[in-house]
Amino acid sequence: MQGFNGTPFQPATLQLTGIPGLHTGLAWVALVFCILYLISILGNLSILALVIREPSLQQPMYYFLSMLSLNDLGVSLSTLPTVLATFCFNYRHVEFNACLVQMFFIHTFSFMESGILLAMSFDRFVAICDPLSYATVLTNSRILTMGLGILTKSFITLFPFPFLVKRLPFCKGNVLHHSYCLHPDLMKVACGDVQVNNIYGLFVVIFTYGVDSVFILLSYALILRAVLAIASEEQRLKALNTCMSHICAVLAFYVPIIAVSMIHRFWKSAPSVVHVMMSNVYLFVPPVLNPIIYSVKTREIRKGILKFFHKS
Repeated sequence: MQGFNGTPFQPATLQLTGIPGLHTGLAWVALVFCILYLISILGNLSILALVIREPSLQQPMYYFLSMLSLNDLGVSLSTLPTVLATFCFNYRHVEFNACLVQMFFIHTFSFMESGILLAMSFDRFVAICDPLSYATVLTNSRILTMGLGILTKSFITLFPFPFLVKRLPFCKGNVLHHSYCLHPDLMKVACGDVQVNNIYGLFVVIFTYGVDSVFILLSYALILRAVLAIASEEQRLKALNTCMSHICAVLAFYVPIIAVSMIHRFWKSAPSVVHVMMSNVYLFVPPVLNPIIYSVKTREIRKGILKFFHKS
């Protein structure tokens, strides 16, 4: 479809749906989302504050945890404006270019989380398989380099997405199926040659989630081999316990992604509300669960929290 000036048609605004078929109980849904945002933002800010304030937490493991918390804050803040506008104020329109910006940041922070989880698995690998070299391998400068590398890779990889979407005409309407903007959702209402977008999207998913998950599995295979070689059962359990928080964080991130992919591929006739709810789980669960997981499973984090409340 062409506009009046001969350029491909793009709507001035896009309409957000929220949860398809939900016409009542919006106040309760808004309350749930507000609670999730509150837990995510306060939890991750608390982790960041603890690592900055407590000298005992200024170690490589907790520097990577700070990156994860900072990234989870980015995920939450990327979705927050449109989600709250949709459910709290019943304002369901987003300007087209603003939608592209939100899409870019949501996907960028999501891919960064995968890279950070990979870096954290490398941290656990060095700590268990070569503990004597831990301090010399994971220096502050190398940790900073790894963090900047993850940021640069995600930014460069996702940078073409807004431009690939902006070149397309939108002739299938302007109604999206979520309360935020995602690339697959925009492809459903776009027309023209979307093959380039789909191929590049598949490449990005394999290049990030696929490669990162393979290396995470490889690192844990090597960790398990090193742990099984330890003679003392108590030491084996202690070594594995240092990985439990990271394993839980990996599962909280990758299980929803796998579930979304499986539903999209093998259950295409599923109601749209199923796809929407799984996408919400994929975006909202990790930022909420990660600070809870590390607060419960990591003794140093618990001690820092108790120390803070004792001082208060």
